[in-house]
Amino acid sequence: MVNDTIADMLTRIRNANLARSKDVEVPFTKVCHKIALILLNNGFVSAVDVAGEGVDKHIVITLKYDNSGNRVITNLRRISSPGLRIYSTAAEMPRVINGLGIAIVSTSKGIMTDSQCRRENLGGEVLAYVW
Repeated sequence: MVNDTIADMLTRIRNANLARSKDVEVPFTKVCHKIALILLNNGFVSAVDVAGEGVDKHIVITLKYDNSGNRVITNLRRISSPGLRIYSTAAEMPRVINGLGIAIVSTSKGIMTDSQCRRENLGGEVLAYVW
C-alpha cells in the first residue's frame, strides 16, 4: 500500500524517463489520472490511457521524446506532501523556470496548472513542479 500516490506516480514517471522507456504504468486514482491529463494537455507526454478494471485498473502513460531522443520532461518534483502541505494564493502562485515548466495545483475547482490558477484568481495546494 502506498501512502502518497502522487509521489509514487512522479517517481515512476521519472524512473521510466531516465531509463528511456516508452510507457509507464501507474495505479489508477482520480487525482493521478487528472495529473496525467494535465501532463498530456501541456505536451509533456504523448498519450494517457486507462486499462484494466476494479483493483487491477491502472493508467498507461506514453512518454514523449523529441526527434533526437532527448526527454521532454527534464524533471518532476513533489512539493506538497502528506506530512507538510504547501499552499499558495493566486497572487503568490509560483512560476516554474520563468514559465517554461508548470506547477500542478489542487484548488477548490479541481486540479489545474499555475497559469490557469492565475487566470481564474484561485489559490490552492501546490502538488508538483514539472519542467
